[in-house]
Amino acid sequence: MLHLVRDHRWSAGAVLPFGVLLCLVLALSLLTVRLWPEAAESGDYVDIGAVRAVHAAGAAGGEPAPEESGPDASTGSSTEDCGRNLEGHRNSDNVVISPGVVGGAHHVHDYVGNLSTDALATDASLAAAGTTCTGGDRSSYYWPVLRRTDRGGGTAAGHGGDHGQDGPGGHGNAGEILVPETVTVEFRGNPWSKVVPMPRFLRLLEGDPTAATDGGADARARWGCTGYPDRTTDRYPLCPAGSLLTRTLDFPSCWDGRGTDSPDHRAHAVFPSATGVCPPRTFPVPHLRVTLGYRPPPGRAFAVDAFPEQHHSPRTDHGVFIGVMTDDRMAALVACLNQNRSCRESG
Repeated sequence: MLHLVRDHRWSAGAVLPFGVLLCLVLALSLLTVRLWPEAAESGDYVDIGAVRAVHAAGAAGGEPAPEESGPDASTGSSTEDCGRNLEGHRNSDNVVISPGVVGGAHHVHDYVGNLSTDALATDASLAAAGTTCTGGDRSSYYWPVLRRTDRGGGTAAGHGGDHGQDGPGGHGNAGEILVPETVTVEFRGNPWSKVVPMPRFLRLLEGDPTAATDGGADARARWGCTGYPDRTTDRYPLCPAGSLLTRTLDFPSCWDGRGTDSPDHRAHAVFPSATGVCPPRTFPVPHLRVTLGYRPPPGRAFAVDAFPEQHHSPRTDHGVFIGVMTDDRMAALVACLNQNRSCRESG
C-alpha cells in the first residue's frame, strides 16, 4: 500500500504535491456527481393505496370539485388531440420565463401543439408555425420531462433528441426520457359564470418549479394512478401493475382583462376559489387541464426534470401554456363551453 509522507512524496518514490492531490480529489467528486446525479429523496414516493381518497375529486390542486353551480354556469368541455410528442420536440428553454435565453430552463421540456416553440420564438413566429394538434390549434403546451433514472441517456429511443441540453440531461438531470402514453388537452367552463374568450398569445403558468426551496406557495403538483380517480398526491405515486402514472396540470382561469402577461407571469391570470368563483375584477376564461399518463418504471426509478437545487422534488411539477388559437377558433371553444356541450376538436 502507498502512504503519503510529510514531504508530499509517495513511499514508492513518486512525487505528488498536496495541491495536485486536492485537485484530483475535487475532479473525481465532480465526475461522480456528473455520472451519478442525485436522485429524488426516498420520502418523495408513496404507494397510491396509502393516499387518502377524496370522493369529490376534480378541482385544481387536488381540492374537492365544486358541488354547487349557479344558474349561469358554463358546464361544457372541449378536448383536443395534440399527440404525445412523438416528434421529439424538446429543449431546455422557457420562452415565457426566459425569452431569448437558450437553455435558460436548466431542465428539459416536452412540447405538444406548436412545433416552433423555443427560447427565440415570438408571437409572429408562433402564429406562422405548424402544430401537432389535429384541429389546427397552434397553441403551445409544455412541461418538464419525466425520466427513467435506472437507464442512461437523455433521449427517448426512437423519438428524437433533447435539443438545447447540456449533455445527457444537463444540470443533474439524467436518464431515459419517458414518452407519455397519453396526453389529454381539455378546456372546461366555470361552475358559476359564462366564460369569456382568452386573448390571443395569453401566457399561463401552472405549478412552481422551485417549490422545494421557496416554500411552495404556488405549488400545484397532482400525481396519481389510473384506476384511482379519487386519489391524488404531491409525491411520486407507486402504481400497481396495469395502471398508468398520471400528472394533472390545471391552469389558472381568472384573467384580469388587461394583458397577456405580467412581470411575475402570474398576476394577470389567477386561480378561482375552491368553489370555482373568480376574484373581484377578474373574468372567467376557459379552464385548461392537461393530463399526462406514463407506463411507470419498476420501483422508484423515475423522477421529473428540475433545477439542481430542487433535488427532483415531485412538488416542482409545472406546466406552461401560450394561447395561439385564432379568434374564430377561440369563439367556437367559448360557445361550446357556454352552451354546455361536450366537444372534440379533430382534423
